[in-house]
Amino acid sequence: MGTLRDILDAAARGVFPPADGGTTVVPQPSSRDAGVIAFTGHSVVFTDEDPGWVHETLSTLDCDALAATMNPRFLAAFMERTGRTTDTVDVMAVGAPLAGEPPLALSEIRDPGHPRVARSRRRRDDVRVWATEGGVLVLGRGVAGRLEAAVEVAEAVRHRGLGRALAVTARHLGGGEPVWAQISPGNARSLRAFQAAGYRPVGSEALLSARPRSTGCSRSRS
Repeated sequence: MGTLRDILDAAARGVFPPADGGTTVVPQPSSRDAGVIAFTGHSVVFTDEDPGWVHETLSTLDCDALAATMNPRFLAAFMERTGRTTDTVDVMAVGAPLAGEPPLALSEIRDPGHPRVARSRRRRDDVRVWATEGGVLVLGRGVAGRLEAAVEVAEAVRHRGLGRALAVTARHLGGGEPVWAQISPGNARSLRAFQAAGYRPVGSEALLSARPRSTGCSRSRS
């Protein structure tokens, strides 16, 4: 099945791991990122821990085997084992690249101290941030170097299609690469915006971070 990046690249093309109920363990792509990705009928755990520990721990859970890697007890054991934290289980979606000019006029934010830039750099590399009236678009290299997008829309201009337009714009700015988005399942507005922008759900993801636990939970990455 290859590396985590190989698995993600294949999923972006619509080629998924076999729906055999199994769990594949692959090395972490970086010291920053460990976690779990659940596709239909197959999970991928990316960690530098012993694969034997992963499979043994999963086997002890009294739950549906297809849901075991996202079971709170496994995730809690994974965090305890690695000393990491997590915020939420996200829907993982991907949009194919689009040619031509983006539908929005944007101005790039180059200030490294801007709050959105600083927050994104905790999770991503090569972060770029653009602003338009009422909205912000972020692109950066996240898990396994994949290109990830996140958008923010001001409350005063919601329900006007700006979130969808920002998500479409990300597909134009990806340089010919697929663009990924990770969205909390409860963030229905964001889910609808990305789906309307042509992103398709391909799985769920729990990202375990080595950063210190905050006093509260962060918002969705998208």
